[in-house]
Amino acid sequence: MGPGRSIGELRQSWQSAHALLLLPVAFIVVITVVDLRTPENVHLGPALVIAPALTLSFAGPRTTAFVGALAVAAQVVIAVFHGGLGSTNHLVQIVALTVLSVLLVVYGTVRERRRAQLAQVRTVAEAAQHVLMWPLPEQIGPLRIASLYLAAEDEAQIGGDLYATTRTDDAVRVLIGDVRGKGLSAIGEAALLLGAFRESAHRHTTLPGLAGTLEQSVNRYTADFEPPEEVGERFATALLVEIPDRDPVTRMTSCGHPPPLLLSPGHAVSVPSLHPSPPLGVYERAEYTLDVFSFEPGDTLLLYTDGVVEARDARGRFYPLTERVARWTDDSPEALMHHIRRDLLAHAGGRLDDDAALIALHRTPAPSQRRQRGHRSQAGARGPVEVSRRASGR
Repeated sequence: MGPGRSIGELRQSWQSAHALLLLPVAFIVVITVVDLRTPENVHLGPALVIAPALTLSFAGPRTTAFVGALAVAAQVVIAVFHGGLGSTNHLVQIVALTVLSVLLVVYGTVRERRRAQLAQVRTVAEAAQHVLMWPLPEQIGPLRIASLYLAAEDEAQIGGDLYATTRTDDAVRVLIGDVRGKGLSAIGEAALLLGAFRESAHRHTTLPGLAGTLEQSVNRYTADFEPPEEVGERFATALLVEIPDRDPVTRMTSCGHPPPLLLSPGHAVSVPSLHPSPPLGVYERAEYTLDVFSFEPGDTLLLYTDGVVEARDARGRFYPLTERVARWTDDSPEALMHHIRRDLLAHAGGRLDDDAALIALHRTPAPSQRRQRGHRSQAGARGPVEVSRRASGR
């Protein structure tokens, strides 16, 4: 995206606009010539209003005013050659064409101002949303990361779904969650959960302890801001994941969130058997489970929210995520997100009814592990490597 390419794009856009401008100008010339060659009782002049109307569809008010002036001038020429300007019929046509051209210019001016205002609002909204939902790094620790967010609200980039990553001393911690509600109305609670995770992820040695802190934050928020008519209805599901740099495992604590998918080379997809606790905000003192599973180099862990698997097609069938991703287990995280996005939107008819978020975490082999990758034991690469542990998180 250098300066040379930008100048080339501007030149191409300028040439395209001028090429389109030839259409209304040619239309004016053709109508004028044909009208001058037809009998006086045949009036084609009123059709000249099509020229400025056509111009407004691809150009701004100034260009529309120019084409409108050309159309009025052509109408005057037609009047001079067909009975003179004193003819009542021609005078009415000239005045009507002038008024319509002025109205088109006024409409174009209002449209341009609204477009500018909308562009400014979008810029501010995008900046605010990027501050809230920080873009995930492409590489963090031993992981390659790709993410996808599809907001149900028009013109929005985020909603009630959320995700974040952070580094600890020797591991990567990931949060993916879904607050009750969707779209812009759920952003406040999503911001609360993201802020609590970023603040607390470095202060707790265990995921259950971190989950307990997040639950306290959600409970404080609902106690202070929950409307009386929604008492007990504000909650959030969350999945906390911790991936050590050296150990080929992943630790998880689920707070009512859907389990992730483990994608392995060779079109193998498995679902870790989690022991989920209640969503955040349901109980004041919940117990949280720590589940530990094998996560070998070369595997990809796919985290998602329920907006993905609950997307329906025209027949009301849910999106078969596990079945579809089995085709793309050998792809990179970026390619995987591209395939899912295209396939999911095609399944849902181009629009989702709920927010949807996905994160692909691909564990890259260490230099010494890449040489031994083909010799790892398949028996030890799947399933739990530890017994799940119960913890209060307090």
